[in-house]
Amino acid sequence: MIRPVLPQIHVLYENPAWIPPLEEALAREGFRVRLVHVNEGLVDPSAPPPAGIWINRISPSSHTRGHVHTVELARQLLYWLESHGRRVINGLGAFELEMSKLRQDLVLRRHGIRTPRTVLAVGRQHLLEAAATFDGPFITKHDQGGKGLGIRLFHDARELERHLDGDGFDAGPGARMILQQYIDAPEPFITRVEIVGGRFVFAMRSSTADGFELCPSDACNPMPSGKTEEADEVEEGGLQVCPTGPGLFSPSPVAEDDALVQRYIRLCNREGIEIAGIEYVRDAWGHRYTYDINGTTNYNQTLGARIGVDGMGEVARYVRRTATPVRRRRRIAS
Repeated sequence: MIRPVLPQIHVLYENPAWIPPLEEALAREGFRVRLVHVNEGLVDPSAPPPAGIWINRISPSSHTRGHVHTVELARQLLYWLESHGRRVINGLGAFELEMSKLRQDLVLRRHGIRTPRTVLAVGRQHLLEAAATFDGPFITKHDQGGKGLGIRLFHDARELERHLDGDGFDAGPGARMILQQYIDAPEPFITRVEIVGGRFVFAMRSSTADGFELCPSDACNPMPSGKTEEADEVEEGGLQVCPTGPGLFSPSPVAEDDALVQRYIRLCNREGIEIAGIEYVRDAWGHRYTYDINGTTNYNQTLGARIGVDGMGEVARYVRRTATPVRRRRRIAS
């Protein structure tokens, strides 16, 4: 049997702390990996990009790590790659969707998925005008978000006005602010559904008891490897679930046959999103509101080890399936 020669993998990235799990998983699949840091550089439209498969790992929160040019340069790089016919995982369409909470809301609505009421505003006057239209509490967040950037809870427009006039206000990239209906969850967690290559991987709960910076990466939020005495697990839907511990993340009973998960998968397939972590919150009446699509998703390895799922391993196996299409694999097997 002659094994196929695997293409080189080029990873566009800006945060080195997130790279090792992906790089290691790709290496286990036999790929040669080239890392391409994106913040400053040049793009020659007449020069063809290197051959191989490209993976987009550029985050909307890159500016918080001093990489203020990353997003704009990534836009040009992705367009260049796709113009030359290169295979890009989570290409320009998926990237543009991740860069805007407003666009995410529009796409979710288009696919019949319930979202909180969402308004984008630029400028102090328009922020206050939008706030006055909310009947009840609302939150703010950056349109180009990530890491829970700009998330604050307000009960009325006057409270927002005081915040706008204070020293701590940050409107985020482009000064695009999102105002969004606050969903009062009876339990302090949100649910995140991980999808890779049109397949459900797993779902997890992220505790909101201490805030909304809920990046699951071990580099951002490391978890203790063992259980704590306070972590009293209960059985829900046949799965051992610890709603608030140990640590920030715990498994969710949500499974692949869940109707909302199936809608997420259809959305990803139709919108060209190959890797995604999609988040929702449940209100006191059981309604689920989806509010975030993360393309640069990370996986907590401690939680993964506990539930027997290697998130980046799933990504690497999807890249291998992409690199060796079905017909080619069948020919080799024969």
